[in-house]
Amino acid sequence: KEFSPDDYPIRYFLGDIRDKARLYRAFSGVDIVVHAAALKQVPALEYNPFEAVKTNIIGAENIADAAIDKGVKKVIALSTDKAVNPANLYGATKLSMEKIFIAANAYAGGRNTIFSVVRYGNVVGSRGSVIPLFVKMIEDGVKELPLTDERMTRFWITLEQSVELVLRAMKDSMGGEIFIPKIPSMKVSDLVAAMCPECTSKVIGIRPGEKLHETLISEDEARTTVDAGDIYIVLPQYIGVSSKYGGAYDKLPKAKDGFIYRSDLNDDWLKPDRLSSMIKDLEIE
Repeated sequence: KEFSPDDYPIRYFLGDIRDKARLYRAFSGVDIVVHAAALKQVPALEYNPFEAVKTNIIGAENIADAAIDKGVKKVIALSTDKAVNPANLYGATKLSMEKIFIAANAYAGGRNTIFSVVRYGNVVGSRGSVIPLFVKMIEDGVKELPLTDERMTRFWITLEQSVELVLRAMKDSMGGEIFIPKIPSMKVSDLVAAMCPECTSKVIGIRPGEKLHETLISEDEARTTVDAGDIYIVLPQYIGVSSKYGGAYDKLPKAKDGFIYRSDLNDDWLKPDRLSSMIKDLEIE
């Protein structure tokens, strides 16, 4: 009803990225693919590891094969901070996905399909994130909110920012880059104070596979990272991939030795008052 065929000639396919034949049909005549499909619920994937591998790794390989064979011009894959020094199976599968898509630029041979990655943390207010949980608990009259650890920090990215990053990658990518936004950090304890000033918190401990702080760029990756102003770009180490840039990134400043982009080491922080005003603008289901 909202997207009439006359104004929005969109085709909707039921399918699964595990089904390569279905991907070949879906990619026919397509110029750009945004790969956002994944199993991501950490405890569920720890209990069902092979399902995680089938979707997040084999599914990624299927997408790469189908995109190359069907002549897709550009593929942008969505990754996560959990792919950096992974502490759980989800992160390990997303790291594998990144490696598959970066290497796919060389795997494509003489064909012109370009593969790149965008990497960011949890989108604020998205399904399964902590804000909808806190909203529900506050609405139910709960006055003591769970806090895994008082030291815990997270990057903050809105849905709009994440979409803008994907669009930026669509426009600028030349193949093999990982695009990472410069975004603020917050303390989860400050989030509790922002959402319910009159509430107290109860420390329940870090869950299995959960990190105390998020990392978007590791020290090892920093050696091939350039600063593009509002974003960082991690360049591939494969000569067969990076040689296509033609010096496009040579003038950008490189990350300093020992640089780590981690949520507790960030220069930009959101305090409770700013968090409170930003939360009011969110549309929480």
